[in-house]
Amino acid sequence: MDVRRRIPVNPQDVKNDPGQICEIETDQDDRVALDSDAAQDVEIHDESEDDKSRKGANSDLSKTIPSGTNKTPDFLLVYLSVLPLRWQNWVIRGIFTLLMSLFFAFVVYLGPLALMITTLCVQVKCFAEIINIGYAVYRIHSLPWFRSLSWYFLIASNYFFYGENLVDYFGIAANRTEPLRVLVKYHRFISFSLYIIGFVWFVLSLVKKYYMKQFSLFAWTHIALLIVVTQSYFIIQNIFEGLIWFIVPVSMVIINDVCAYMVGFFIGRTPLIRLSPKKTWEGYIGGGFFTVIFGCLISHLLCRYDYFVCPVVFDEDLGRMSTACERSYLFRLEDYTLPLFLSGIMKMRFYPVIRTYPFVIHSFYFALFSSIIGPFGGLFASGFKRAFKIKDFGDFIPGHGGIMDRFDCQYLMATFVKVYISSFIRSPSPQHFYSQLLKLPTEHQLVIYKALQESLEREGYRVFVKL
Repeated sequence: MDVRRRIPVNPQDVKNDPGQICEIETDQDDRVALDSDAAQDVEIHDESEDDKSRKGANSDLSKTIPSGTNKTPDFLLVYLSVLPLRWQNWVIRGIFTLLMSLFFAFVVYLGPLALMITTLCVQVKCFAEIINIGYAVYRIHSLPWFRSLSWYFLIASNYFFYGENLVDYFGIAANRTEPLRVLVKYHRFISFSLYIIGFVWFVLSLVKKYYMKQFSLFAWTHIALLIVVTQSYFIIQNIFEGLIWFIVPVSMVIINDVCAYMVGFFIGRTPLIRLSPKKTWEGYIGGGFFTVIFGCLISHLLCRYDYFVCPVVFDEDLGRMSTACERSYLFRLEDYTLPLFLSGIMKMRFYPVIRTYPFVIHSFYFALFSSIIGPFGGLFASGFKRAFKIKDFGDFIPGHGGIMDRFDCQYLMATFVKVYISSFIRSPSPQHFYSQLLKLPTEHQLVIYKALQESLEREGYRVFVKL
């Protein structure tokens, strides 16, 4: 600890000699004698903590955070060593893109529950990658309880959001089980209590010399929760609306990423933005073009199957989730008259009518968003990584980086789909209404029942009550 007391100097002397500094160094005994007035002029330098943290925040983290973009698995290195580095990376990205696509198709085949579990696993990994960067930035791994607190907040957040899904979509079945009935009724109060426990835990863990670092990482944790947990909650809700609302947007982002990379790799010449020099206008436009075509084709294909278009509901008779339903108007074929300029281009001047599903029209807007706005999710992540001088969020996927490197655009797309469904598509859910009805006192339920009975009788229906 180096303690110095500064003595004001003559401004004229400083002007003549800018390097002049008048200081009186004090030893350990003199420090005790400093009064409160003189203490205002004392500078305290702690090289072991403050300077180290300051240097860590501005240092290069590329050696701390592993990079997967240029990572070549050992079993491939033997065969690819003859290729230039640029082509090595191209082949590796292609192989692992194919493997991830096959894995995605396999999870879709397993059904909605497998997709939800996979979403949860991806969310946890993304959260871990973001939090690890926060720890590396401040270079502090001995903050009391902070790792435990970060994961505690993740668990508490997931309890709240997944519990909301349980209440919305499984409320009827849950209300028939005594332990679950209590959890459903007081779900939000329990969730709030869990958060308050974490909040109090954090306050009690504060250490005087780490205040700034602890509050910075506390904010870092909440930003990570906002980016990761909230978006994964939207993904789960999109799955419940029907697998097609999940598969089509996710596939569009994948195709846009792949096609933009391929077009930019072979013919890209014009840089798109300084933030990411490897991205080109050719790749941006080419990726958007192929995304629109692919989106319309895959939407038309999936609309043929009830498995993809039906909402995911809990079947009480089967005791499991089901995708059987009566098709919505969105998934029934309709005739659409094309504008004259389009009918001429498509050589349909005498039959300017196209027969397709209304969902395909909506998927066109999804394609536009994923190709025009979607890449900005990746650019945001690129800016984040450049701010901390790292290339990737991790090295989990060779040729690509971390899980977050592949899902930066997906989270933005999931939010758009959720907002789009809520604004233009979704009608009130009977299951959700019924679960809310069960929470009312019996006398209120009877009032609603009588009002509903009278309304149905006015419409010409006769209501019989089986006793």
